[in-house]
Amino acid sequence: MNILNLIKDKIQSNHHQAGAVILKQGQQGEYMYIIQSGELEVWLDGACIRTLGQGEIFGEMALIDGSPHSADIIAKTDCLLIPIDERRFLFLIHENPIFGLHIMRIMAQRLRK
Repeated sequence: MNILNLIKDKIQSNHHQAGAVILKQGQQGEYMYIIQSGELEVWLDGACIRTLGQGEIFGEMALIDGSPHSADIIAKTDCLLIPIDERRFLFLIHENPIFGLHIMRIMAQRLRK
C-alpha cells in the first residue's frame, strides 16, 4: 500500500526548509506526518539513528497514545510534509481500514528493530 497515494490529494502539505526541527523529543504530539518529498533525520540522545524519505511516516506513536515524542525529527533537505491530526487519522481509518493496518504494520516493524 502506498500511503502517500491514498491521501496526497486530500490534505494540503506544508513546506519545511532543510535544518528545520519538525518534532522535539518530549514535546506533546498532536500530529503524525507523511513525507511527500524530501528527507528527514531521526535524532535520539544526540545521535542520528535513521533517515526517513518519501512516503514514510513519523509521529504516529505520540498521536495514537498521547505520549510525548520519543525523538527529534529534523529536515535533512527541504521537504513537503502532510500533517494528520487525530480527527483526520480516525476519519482515514474509518474510510479505509487498510490505512489503519498499514500504520500498525509500520509500528510493529519499528518495534521489532
